[in-house]
Amino acid sequence: MRNAFDQSVAFEAIGRALGLTCPVEKCQAVADLYADKTADFSVRENPVDAPCVAGRPDRPQLVAPASLAKRRLGSEEGRAALIHAIAHIEFNAINLALDAAWRFRDMPAQFTRDWLSVAADEARHFQMLHGRLEALGYRYGDFPAHNGLWEMAVKTSHSCLARMALVPRVLEARGLDVTPGMIERLNEAGDGETVAILEVILEEEVRHVLIGSEWFRFCCQQQGVAPLPTFVELLREYFGWPRGPFNIDARLLAGFSPEELAILQEQAA
Repeated sequence: MRNAFDQSVAFEAIGRALGLTCPVEKCQAVADLYADKTADFSVRENPVDAPCVAGRPDRPQLVAPASLAKRRLGSEEGRAALIHAIAHIEFNAINLALDAAWRFRDMPAQFTRDWLSVAADEARHFQMLHGRLEALGYRYGDFPAHNGLWEMAVKTSHSCLARMALVPRVLEARGLDVTPGMIERLNEAGDGETVAILEVILEEEVRHVLIGSEWFRFCCQQQGVAPLPTFVELLREYFGWPRGPFNIDARLLAGFSPEELAILQEQAA
């Protein structure tokens, strides 16, 4: 039988992966964590009350979103810049999943396993995108990027409920809305290799957002609050209303209720 000390060691392994700066080492560490079925997360601990810090390489340079140049997908450089932007999102998503698994230790063991599974998917997505970047003659870090995803992680580090509402169900759900359009544009540009990668990512991101939706509702039940008004209140407090149009079918599969989607569409209009 494993004890609380064993569990702390398992959590610290997640923390070490979170702190790694080299993308190759981080992806390997995540794969090892997910493959280790012996780790015991069944004994609950207090959530980690520590600054929200994650390891990342020196590059890419982080800039304000408005500073990022608009590039056309008709050029190879333009397609590489788009792939780089998505790879940066996936790298941040690895850290987001690891931080959730490491930080919120008062949640059930399945919560930790769920977010380790998400981290493993995100690491694989990053590796696929980086391989495509290399095929085009570029590497991760060759273009500037913004840090919006991680900034929201910092803002919600005090609350699992807020994290589940605003990271998977707002920022990552945005990928469900915009990826079909990117796939269409890349098809028009004749980039079938990148399209194939994005189709895998789009399919698997539905499950990631669904995990966020399920644990958001768990946290609401745990705290005795209603999910719909709580979600609306958190949007108003932290983010504002997401822009449409929305991928309704994908969002329904990802755990959004028809009532939530109706409010989002109404506000976006």
